[in-house]
Amino acid sequence: MSRIGKMPIGIPQDVTVTQSGPTISVQGPKGTLEQRISPEISCAIEHDTIKITAHSDSKEAKSAHGLYRMLIANMITGVSQGFQRNLLIQGVGYRAESQERSIIFSLGYSTQIEYRIPEGIEVAVDKRNLITVSGIDKQQVGQAAADIRSLRPPEPYKGKGIRYADEHIRQKAGKAGVK
Repeated sequence: MSRIGKMPIGIPQDVTVTQSGPTISVQGPKGTLEQRISPEISCAIEHDTIKITAHSDSKEAKSAHGLYRMLIANMITGVSQGFQRNLLIQGVGYRAESQERSIIFSLGYSTQIEYRIPEGIEVAVDKRNLITVSGIDKQQVGQAAADIRSLRPPEPYKGKGIRYADEHIRQKAGKAGVK
């Protein structure tokens, strides 16, 4: 039995959780999310908690037990509080400008890069070098932040590029001078 999977999930008062067959729907003040669960996992919704149990001791059931518990917990957190990821642009002349549903990046290439913001995701650009990606689906927020970071990953010598705000870049030493 999974240590993570057997922990109950608390449901806040402003969140409604319903189950119809293999689909769990979570509705809150920020929106609605749905997740299909494996047939090897069962979900019991009580007054203000959810218990996830595995039907068997097979490898698939054991690995899915903790996974679906965390997916449902992330859905509850997303519709009540939301998720956000911060990115920093570092480098001389590197900047971002927000337009309607896209962001225009100047990242040292010969042309500017246009990134279209996916549905369900909000992106805010502050002071031209701080980007905040937010939304209710944790996976979508993380994927959008990773896509933006991949436009110009930080390089190891000067640290120029796009990095997560909590990311530390180990910098390499440059060439040693000849004597």
